[in-house]
Amino acid sequence: MMRKNNSLSKEIFSSAVAEAFKKLSPGKQLENPVMFLVYMSSVLTTLLFVAGATGFYEDAPVWFSLAIAVLLWFTVLFANFAEAIAEGRGKAQADALRSAKKDVDAFRLISPDYQAEGEVVAASSLRPGDFVLVRAGEQIPADGEVVQGAASVDESAVTGESAPVIRESGGDRSAVTGGTQVLSDWLVIQVTSEPGKSFLDKMIAMVEGAARKKTPNELALQIFLVALSIIFILVTMSLYSYKWFAQNELNVHEVISVTQLTALLVCLAPTTIGALLSAIGIAGMSRLNQANVLAMSGRAIEAAGDVDVLLLDKTGTITLGNRQASEFIPVDGATAEELADAAQLASLADETPEGRSIVQLAKEQFGIRERQLAENEVTFVPFAAQTRMSGADIGTMQIRKGAADALQRYIEEKGGVFSEECRQAVDRVAKAGGTPLVVARDARILGVIYLKDIIKDGVKDKFADLRRMGIKTIMITGDNPVTAAAIAAEAGVDDFLAEATPEAKLAMIRDYQAKGHMVAMTGDGTNDAPALAQADVAVAMNTGTQAAKEAGNMVDLDSSPTKLIEIVRIGKQLLMTRGSLTTFSIANDLAKYFAIVPALFAGLYPQLNALNVMGLKSPETAILSAVVYNAFIIVALIPLALKGVAYREASAASMLRHNLLVYGAGGIIVPFVCIKLLDMLFGLFI
Repeated sequence: MMRKNNSLSKEIFSSAVAEAFKKLSPGKQLENPVMFLVYMSSVLTTLLFVAGATGFYEDAPVWFSLAIAVLLWFTVLFANFAEAIAEGRGKAQADALRSAKKDVDAFRLISPDYQAEGEVVAASSLRPGDFVLVRAGEQIPADGEVVQGAASVDESAVTGESAPVIRESGGDRSAVTGGTQVLSDWLVIQVTSEPGKSFLDKMIAMVEGAARKKTPNELALQIFLVALSIIFILVTMSLYSYKWFAQNELNVHEVISVTQLTALLVCLAPTTIGALLSAIGIAGMSRLNQANVLAMSGRAIEAAGDVDVLLLDKTGTITLGNRQASEFIPVDGATAEELADAAQLASLADETPEGRSIVQLAKEQFGIRERQLAENEVTFVPFAAQTRMSGADIGTMQIRKGAADALQRYIEEKGGVFSEECRQAVDRVAKAGGTPLVVARDARILGVIYLKDIIKDGVKDKFADLRRMGIKTIMITGDNPVTAAAIAAEAGVDDFLAEATPEAKLAMIRDYQAKGHMVAMTGDGTNDAPALAQADVAVAMNTGTQAAKEAGNMVDLDSSPTKLIEIVRIGKQLLMTRGSLTTFSIANDLAKYFAIVPALFAGLYPQLNALNVMGLKSPETAILSAVVYNAFIIVALIPLALKGVAYREASAASMLRHNLLVYGAGGIIVPFVCIKLLDMLFGLFI
């Protein structure tokens, strides 16, 4: 539901135009000090035009005052339009989410027991701690944790993905979101959210921008822009004082009007970035929403742009998550076919990806298939966490497969021997980054199955890109150090944390932060919550526990661990866009100096004509050209503010040089060209 086409539809465009006029209220304009300066300048030039038109006071030719007043109002409206367009895209996303939010009835239980008595109540009356029963075809009435049952759930209202997901009690897939629908079976859910404060409510508020607060970087930049504007106000006031002194005390008759000085002030102030600053921030959050990630604050997005250490889970991020059987390694005189036959028998009832891959490998290598096993002869032994083994009993024959230490105990208890050859095979698989499974038949070791963690295609290139960006990658895994080191080397990560515990993750994050690094990590379980709460950028999986989602400052609705890399790119793009347009805006002022200053003061100081390097025709055409450019460059840059500056994987120094060249030098050249062309056009009529 979050992945909508955010092109500027006719509805969004029309709404933004109307909203631009609504934002003309003084209170709304005060929220942006730079544009409030333009707003007050528009009011002043309008009053001067009215005074001139009525003959009350002639500051400048009436047509000139009218032209400047209209252009300044357009400048304000264009800034309002930029912000309204960015907000409009968010509101369109929010409307789609709001349509999924319905006040439904809920069956509230008196206890978490599926068969307990209960009553039908409105979803809005549910409180944290209440238990509700949701059956197939019913909508989940509130956010909560599954305490009993397992069911297929349609979460497309939140994630936009049509494929259903499994939610069940226990584990890391127990969290459910209000507004989603149960497709099969039933769930008993313990409510965790207050009315009006559900996950969907938070999403709507954040996407719509209603809850968006200015980030520290945004506030710092705004303070800088205000300081620049104050300096230009003082400069303009001093020029007005000198103009009065020259005309009255030095008997210089060259007239410089208040309208002209007001135009100078607006052109010198950083109006371009002032107009686009809010739109850049809103658009950055919108891009994150399009990636199906909900940020709890704009601060989190900016922090993502400054991240230089990434903690990534091995399973699902670096590897596919489904280990595959890749080799049968016979030991102690057994043949490879004998080992494959026993391994397949032990795996026939194993529906895990690993179990199915063992069956498939035996078929491919030795053609072992179509077994005819009488049901009364075979008893399958399911995997148990206590024994860490599984297998099959066929008559009096016992076949077991499992972890090396578990099989060693099993064999030795039956009087068998765990040979040195088997131990060497286990070590070889572990050092290669695989998982060894030992297979035994009737207290005799047959060999080792090599389960290989499949590294995702392209992941090594992604880590190389991150390294070029100056970001260190650390793989987190529960594997032993030998296996972890092999996988880390194959994947191309910079470091790894093996046999990771919640305490070890937390300690590692604190250690990097103490050294001045910005750390990001992903997590989905309750045991990840302490580390998520400590990380600067903490991305919780939507499928994860409530504790993980509350500890994180972002939630990935797709529950894709690799999303962290995309989040970092979006954060960096936001910072790059703001910095690039700020550079462009300030660089623009240079051309405006050469346009307006000679036009205004060459009469007082003829030497200033040397600064008229563009050869502008007259003061009127020069000022009009600068003001027109100043207004319409805002419109021209709106698509860039919304889309963001093109991102590429490179070091910070390289990106800085590139953007200074493009937006610094470009910010100087573009206005020179445009102002000259506009002056030539106006010269035909004035």
